[in-house]
Parts: sequence; structure tokens; C-alpha cells
Amino acid sequence: MTTDLAAKVIWITGASSGIGAALAVKLRGVGARLILSARRVELLEEVRHRCGGEGVALLPLDLARAETLQEKVNAARAVFGTIDVLVNNAGITQRSAAVETTLSTVRTIMETNFFGTVGLTTEVVRSMIEEKRRGQVVVVTSLVGKFATPQRSTYSASKHALHGYFDALRAEVAGHGIGVLLVVPGFIRTELSRTALTADGSHYGVSDTALERGMSPDLAADRIVAAMRAGREEFTVGLDARTWLALKLKRFAPGLLSRMLRTAKVT
Repeated sequence: MTTDLAAKVIWITGASSGIGAALAVKLRGVGARLILSARRVELLEEVRHRCGGEGVALLPLDLARAETLQEKVNAARAVFGTIDVLVNNAGITQRSAAVETTLSTVRTIMETNFFGTVGLTTEVVRSMIEEKRRGQVVVVTSLVGKFATPQRSTYSASKHALHGYFDALRAEVAGHGIGVLLVVPGFIRTELSRTALTADGSHYGVSDTALERGMSPDLAADRIVAAMRAGREEFTVGLDARTWLALKLKRFAPGLLSRMLRTAKVT
């Protein structure tokens, strides 16, 4: 199934920087109308300017505030009258050992990455079904949703949970003409590590070398848009030789990968 994204109404969360901002520019460039969400409105304004201003609405959103999600979905639907595509890109990563991480920090990561994403998606998909419209849900996960690494325990758990949930959702909504695409990024040059949470919930504030050497968000966005158009169900982007090997080992030699990860130098 191929999807024409021109003139579609696309809601992007986590749109203030990185992959989300790059996707906004690319999708506006093909004629999509956009609703951009994030917590930092001033950064969303900059992204709207990069998109040309027209056909772009801003909707501040904090996924951790579950009580506001229904209101936000109603507001998003009111902007252009419907939502054709939801891109779940917002998320928080982690830089801390599991036994040192407070339960409060664990809850913050899970509320944003999993519960908030699921809550928002449920309301949007319900509206798609009620309107009897074809639609698409895109979920940006992570390679640690495939295999876990040190210092990422809760982040990995949240991404594994997304894979399980959205694989099930895909099967349930296929009969309604709604597609689900899981995007699995490797190393992309974003601010993800700077905003990562440490054990006590404070920000890490340091850019990882691996991310700095990764694929540009613009190139990643080009490839994600192509996957959206092609109706893909899962798509990896930004892999290097090490992460490609790790994916293969997880499938064919998980014990070997486990031993390798015990001594991996992970910041």
C-alpha cells in the first residue's frame, strides 16, 4: 500500500528539534498540512518558520500530563477538521544505572515514552475509525527497543513496550485501513543525550560522541518519509556497522551479544 502525503493532515509530537523538526520540514515540503507539538513553544515557532509558516499550526503538549490528552486531541482535530497521520516522535532517554535510578525518574520516562504515546494514539485512532477514514500511525522507537544496553534500562523498557503495543495495534486496525509504522533509529545527530535524564531526574547535558557522528536528521527524515509513503510496517535508519551487527547477533546469537554488552563502553 502506498500513501500520498500531499494535503494530508499530519500531527507530529516532539517536533521542536531533531527528527521531529526535520520531518516537519520534509512533510510540509511535499504539501502536507501540519500540527506541531512539543513542550517548548519558542522552538516550535522556529520550526514553523523553517516550514514557511503557512499550513502549520502549533499545539503545545506534554505527554506526561495524561489528564490533558483528550483535550489536546480535540484541539488538534479542530485545527484542520481531521487527523490523517499521527507521528509519535516525542520521547526522553536515560543515562543512569538501573539500581541508582529513582522510581520517580522511571515513572517520568515511562509516562512520556509509553503511557503518553499510547494515550494520545488511542484517542486519535478512535477518531480515525469513527470517521471511517484511512490513516497512519508512525512511532519513532529506538534500537534499544530491539536490544538493551547498559545505562538505558527504563528507556529500553519503554521502547520494547512500544514495539509490543504497536505490533498488536497494527493487527487490530488493519481492517479499518489504518497502517502502523515503527521507525527504529540508530545514531542520528540530535540533542537526545543532552536532554537525557540521570538517576535523580536531572538532565545529562552532554552530547554523545556516537550521536555526533551519526546520520543527519534531514537525511533520516527523507528516509522516514519514503517509508511512510511505501506503507512500511517497520523501518531502521541510521545504523552503523556495530549496530547492524548487534541486531543480527540479537536474532541469531543472543548469548554472544549479551556477553559483549557486559563490557561495552556506554556513556
